[in-house]
Order: sequence, then C-alpha cells, then structure tokens
Amino acid sequence: MDVTITQLINNLSGQNFVADQFFILITKYGVPFLVFAVVAQWWAGSPRPEARQIALNAGLTFLLGLGLAQIILLFMHRMRPYDAGISHLIVPPTVDWSFPSDHAIASLGIVFAYALSGFRRVAILFFIFAALICFSRIYVGMHYVSDIFGGALVALAAAVIVKRAYPASSKLNRWLIQIF
Repeated sequence: MDVTITQLINNLSGQNFVADQFFILITKYGVPFLVFAVVAQWWAGSPRPEARQIALNAGLTFLLGLGLAQIILLFMHRMRPYDAGISHLIVPPTVDWSFPSDHAIASLGIVFAYALSGFRRVAILFFIFAALICFSRIYVGMHYVSDIFGGALVALAAAVIVKRAYPASSKLNRWLIQIF
C-alpha cells in the first residue's frame, strides 16, 4: 500500500510543467518559509509573550525532532524510493536515508507546537502549508508516504516533549522572551 500510494502521487509529476515547478518550489523553500513565519510571529505576535513562548516551543520542537531523526537513522537505513525504482525524481538526488522525512518533521513540528499551545488558527494555516510540503516530497520522488507519517510521529513526539519539559514559567524562558 505504501508503494502504491507513493507511486500514485509521484506519477502526477512530469505531467504538467507548472505543477512540477510549484512543487519543486515548495519542496525547496517550504521549510525555510515556515521558519520565517515563526520568526515573524515572534516579532509581530499578539499577545506578545504568548506568541514568543510558542515561537520558542516551535524552534525547540524543530531542533529536537531533527535530533531524534538522527538517532533513528542510526538504526534504520531505508533506501530512497527513486533508488529503489519506485519513483522518478524531478529534483537533484540526496545522499541520506529516506526514513523519517526531515521536511515532515520540521514542518509538522512547527504545526504541532502551535496546536499544543492553543494557537489553533495559526496551527491550521501552518498545517495547510506543511501538508503541501509533505505532499511535495512524495510528488518530486524523494519520499515514500510512510516516511512522511514517520516524520509526523517524530514531530508529534518532539512537540509533546518540549511542551512538557520546557515550561513557560521557567526563568530561562522568561529571560529569553524579555531579552529579544
């Protein structure tokens, strides 16, 4: 089923130049755009202390999620679908393993941090963009569908850990929110 759905999505690529360029753009610049959006929330957020707290949580979730992925990669070595002949690639290849998807971890980690902090409207907007990022990774041929789901689980775990381990009432948190 994983291979079938991956191929169904990836087979859409190469059919329409505009769609290909759109998803290549999303796959290349989607995560940096979301990071920029979090930074913008830091400076323009209202109410300001809560917006900054959530931006810090999102940043920590992003970093923790990618760190957890590095630990997973010590034990799991999944070949990219284009290397396995499952998908055709429309972007330059990469040398790292496929599972879990770093793009899914990064983008959905931000979404989960906002959702767990109660900023649901921002989380929904970010989710729409994160879903495009995740879809684009399959579309361009870089990931299996299960790589995206694995990345989502890692992102959720990281968001829960950060939410529980980094309280808003900590001295470090109060200092960081005030200093910048």
